[in-house]
Amino acid sequence: MNKLFGREKKEKLKNAAHINLGGVYVLGVMYCILMVVLIAVQANVRYTIRADRLTLLPREELAKLKTEQTERMDDTFRTDSPDTHKDTLLVIEDGDAGSEKAQKLYIPVFSQMKIAYDVCTAETLEPGMIREYDKIVLAITHYPLLADTIADLKVWVKQGGNLMIAYPPEVSGSYQTLYEILGIKDSGDTTLVEGLHFDKNFMIGGIAKDYYIIDAYDCSLGLSITDDCEVYIRSTDEYSVPLVWRRKAGEGTIVVDNFGILEKAYRGIHCAAYSLLGDYCIYPVINGAAFYIDDFPSPVPGGDGQYITRDYNMSISDFYSQVWWNDIYELAKKHNIYYTGLVIEDYSNQVSGEFVRNREIRRFQYFGNMLLRSGGEIGIHGYNHMPLVLENFDYKDQYDAYIQWPSVEDMRNSLNEVFDFTHDLFKDEELLVYVPPSNVLSEEGRKLLNETSIRSVAAVYLSTDMAFEQEFDVSGDGMINCPRITSGCVIDDYMELAALSELNLHFVNTHFVHPDDVLDEDRGARLGWAKLYKNLCNYYDWLYKVCPKLRNMTGTELAAAVEHYDLVGVNREFTDDRLTLKLDNFNGENWMLFRVNNGKKLLRVRGGGFDEVADGLYLIRCAKDEVELEIYK
Repeated sequence: MNKLFGREKKEKLKNAAHINLGGVYVLGVMYCILMVVLIAVQANVRYTIRADRLTLLPREELAKLKTEQTERMDDTFRTDSPDTHKDTLLVIEDGDAGSEKAQKLYIPVFSQMKIAYDVCTAETLEPGMIREYDKIVLAITHYPLLADTIADLKVWVKQGGNLMIAYPPEVSGSYQTLYEILGIKDSGDTTLVEGLHFDKNFMIGGIAKDYYIIDAYDCSLGLSITDDCEVYIRSTDEYSVPLVWRRKAGEGTIVVDNFGILEKAYRGIHCAAYSLLGDYCIYPVINGAAFYIDDFPSPVPGGDGQYITRDYNMSISDFYSQVWWNDIYELAKKHNIYYTGLVIEDYSNQVSGEFVRNREIRRFQYFGNMLLRSGGEIGIHGYNHMPLVLENFDYKDQYDAYIQWPSVEDMRNSLNEVFDFTHDLFKDEELLVYVPPSNVLSEEGRKLLNETSIRSVAAVYLSTDMAFEQEFDVSGDGMINCPRITSGCVIDDYMELAALSELNLHFVNTHFVHPDDVLDEDRGARLGWAKLYKNLCNYYDWLYKVCPKLRNMTGTELAAAVEHYDLVGVNREFTDDRLTLKLDNFNGENWMLFRVNNGKKLLRVRGGGFDEVADGLYLIRCAKDEVELEIYK
């Protein structure tokens, strides 16, 4: 009986195991069928283009306006201009490395702020020149060069002039003669600056947190200042050093910029320091945020999925569909973001011959239609991931897997194929945005893009060894440059400072991610997607907390906003209690940042609207080509 009972029990357990395994199998089949149906349904869902998208001027008209603007700006900013009065004089030092760095920073900043400026050397500055300007920025290292004009500068400031020290100079007797008006009690050697702490809420996002400097070095003068100096930024070090301060000197103002890192990523900090000069400062901005997903939609990329297996026990394909895209999609819904997806048709290394059509389109349709239905847009990354460079291009052993194209015709054929492929999938979508693979693009490739529908190239704002570096502007041929500032899901200290800087210079944020960030250890894959996603959420939460007035846009809309920003001409007429703006090339709407100093406030705006985005800093919407700002004293 016991043996029989044992056999019966074993048979029952065997059958139960068989039933359970069969059930799991059935559930798995049902799940796969459900996913196929979902993808099929999603692939056939029609989408509509958002009606509120900003639109671009025709290419030829835009190129013409840019040419006319360039000619006008060259005349306005040249040092022998017939205009007898300019807003700002930048004083430089020939042959000095520090001054050369300052010029590379301040001249683009003044140009992009549409500030009328002159440039002269310290040796050619004469006392009679000083009175022609409202503001003088000293971008020199050796102040003995100003021995004949320092006394005149001090008198000019006390009579109402506005003087800025652009970066920490070499301490000399001549420089020390300015301590009286600069508010410096004593100074020593250069000192280490490891981070920035904001004493005042004068920059967008400044007081939200301290910002730290990667590869910190001795970049500021160790000094002490008088109590009547208003400190805006100081170092985060144990013995903090004032980095930016303002002081009244008679009827004029002094701004000392003691932060000596003169790199593109920090332009907005130096711009903010300059804006503290005088009673007011106003300059055009973009007001836009765009978010790009490179290699999306695309085939499932190759790569090491060990961390996906570790954390989710899924294939790369299933992870993208079930986890990554859901998270990215929900993040966009939370912040009302409109993604710009950049298509890769195939991951082959083909650079010549016939470019074969990819027939596996279900993933493209599924992800692409969801992106479009949520208000996003589709752009082009490439037929494959080979940058548009010819055989004469040197990759410097950095991209061993990349192959140069034999000819321009081969590049053209590949573009024709990916354009046709994408148009077949998304028939109502214009393809206006191009992002170069690995941000590498040759002049030949850039010229070739002008033969297509592409209107905007979005490479990078901050340079690397061979990246296609850009400014936010319109090129002479009508192509619009919309560089990406930050990237990925590991937002390091350098990117945080760059993001802060660009919110305050251009009022812009551009960020890009890749689906395969989670496959690449250099981009944080070892951390796992949960941590990477949390990093991304934290960054977006910070952005919209410090900058809730920032407009979310697709890549094409951002290009239109850059077009409006770059082409506008700004004529300023100041009186004691009002500022009148007269705008050239007004195209329906422009945006400005307006700094009000000396305790004054903006009362109202006629011909537009305003929001205070930091203490004494206002975002101005210009709805007409003439706008009047009333100031409350």
